[in-house]
Amino acid sequence: MSAINRVILVGNLTRDPELRATGGGTSVCCLRLAVSDRVKDQTTGEWGERPNYFDIDVFGAQGENCAQHLTKGRQVAVEGRLRWREWESQDGQKRQAVSVMANNVQFINPREAGGQSGATPAAAGASAFDEDAPPF
Repeated sequence: MSAINRVILVGNLTRDPELRATGGGTSVCCLRLAVSDRVKDQTTGEWGERPNYFDIDVFGAQGENCAQHLTKGRQVAVEGRLRWREWESQDGQKRQAVSVMANNVQFINPREAGGQSGATPAAAGASAFDEDAPPF
C-alpha cells in the first residue's frame, strides 16, 4: 500500500510573498498562510476561531506569479504536499520544520460589488512541484 501525502488549504496570507532562488537558480516564493479552526471554549460555551499558520513554498513560474500578484491579506487556495526538513542552526542546534510544497495555488478574488466571487489559477499549467529543488 502506498502512502498519501496531500494537503488542501484555504486561508489568508499573513504577510507579503517573498521571492528567492534556490542554489540551482529555481525561483521559490515563500508564503505564510493563516487557516482558522472553529473551536468551542469549554468554560464559556462560546464558539470562536483559533488560527493555524502554514509556510508554503511555491516553485518556478507559479511562484514568480504569486510574488507578483499576491499581497498580505489575500485569500488563496493551496494544494500540495507536506515536506519535513531538518538542519543545524548557526548556534549548533538541530532544527526541524514542516512546510507545504505547493503543486497548485489559486487566487480567490475578493468579493465584488455584484456579490460574485471566484478563483483564478496562479499560473495556468505551471506546476510548483520540483523534486530536485533543494531546501534553502
